[in-house]
Amino acid sequence: MSTMDINTGQIAAHAGETERAAFIRRTYMHVAGALLALAALLFVFIQTGIAASFTNLIIKLGGGYFWLAIMAMYMGVSVIANKWAHSGVSKEIQYAGLGLYVAATALIFSPAILTSNSALLSQAVLVTAALAGGITFTAFTTKKNFSFLGSIVKTGMFVLMGVIVASILFGFQLGLLFLGAGILLMGAALLYDTSNVIHEYRTTQHVAASLSLFGSVSFLFYYVLQFMGMSGD
Repeated sequence: MSTMDINTGQIAAHAGETERAAFIRRTYMHVAGALLALAALLFVFIQTGIAASFTNLIIKLGGGYFWLAIMAMYMGVSVIANKWAHSGVSKEIQYAGLGLYVAATALIFSPAILTSNSALLSQAVLVTAALAGGITFTAFTTKKNFSFLGSIVKTGMFVLMGVIVASILFGFQLGLLFLGAGILLMGAALLYDTSNVIHEYRTTQHVAASLSLFGSVSFLFYYVLQFMGMSGD
């Protein structure tokens, strides 16, 4: 097992042009790889019946309450995955964190993907790509440090989770307004994460940086998919 220290690299913003460009290239190559892995796992889950079994289990065990437990476990897995991805112990542990997060996300997304048709999925992918591209372009062209968004995003996440929990406990439906707020929040998270790639991460932290970006892009897609599916009903 190879050892490394992610704290030995320079902050990307202070590194030489060649080193900074290499870090950014590695980061986005890993994001692309993680998104492809997510798509592949979703395909496998659907083709093998895992997605259907998982969806049926949610319905059988009470729907909302079981889904709440799944969400809690997913959050726990996310904490572990992020800790591993930021680990300075070895590259293998960092990649294990990224892989764990991708696999958990695929399982969480599988019911929504299973119940969506190919046209809706394609449209959601295109809209997400356009939004993510625009946000990324904004972050790189303005070169502004959007680290101030960190507290806003964290607070928004807590509010979002609180509304989801309340909807499960009290039985009210989450509508387009909630999903639109989710899209805006994930957009802000992506802008924050992209700004961190430019200004905060060290040049040895491409795995950790890619995990953060992957999380924001994948959940941006999830909310876009749900919004488009509901608005088309």
